[in-house]
Amino acid sequence: MRNLALCLSSLLMVSVLVSCGNGYSGYMQRPYSIRGESYQPMSVGSALNYEEVGIASWYDESSYLGLKRGNTSLGEKVMPWHISAAHKTLPLPCIVKVTNLENGKSLKMRVNDRGPFIPLRIIDVTPRAAAKLGFKKDGLTEVNVKVLSVGDGKYKQKARKSWLWW
Repeated sequence: MRNLALCLSSLLMVSVLVSCGNGYSGYMQRPYSIRGESYQPMSVGSALNYEEVGIASWYDESSYLGLKRGNTSLGEKVMPWHISAAHKTLPLPCIVKVTNLENGKSLKMRVNDRGPFIPLRIIDVTPRAAAKLGFKKDGLTEVNVKVLSVGDGKYKQKARKSWLWW
């Protein structure tokens, strides 16, 4: 009985320590539900070939006029002056190139959050990213989103560059 209690307490301590981490190891691909709708993030292989044209918007996770940091789905702190983005189904984290199709401006940014959860929008960016892309005042713009890499550190995988005839 004592061995069972020791084993259970050890298991509990390990699960508490694991839950104290930053919330992911490798790539965040677990399914989730928001407002009654379920989402299944794509595989790393599919994400490395991802490119889409659609509507971008901007969002601000901070509060109190930007004085209190917001949290992303990865548990990272985010402020209005950071350059990052949210996507519904890309594995987190990843690096994307977002090009504003209305003015040609483009920017590389880290996707570390989930969203936008408004129909017909494919990506949300931070206020600073929206300003650099030239659509903060308008709120929405048509963009091209292309994945450059997925993951961080030893988990990082880059998209393959295509050759002229392949």
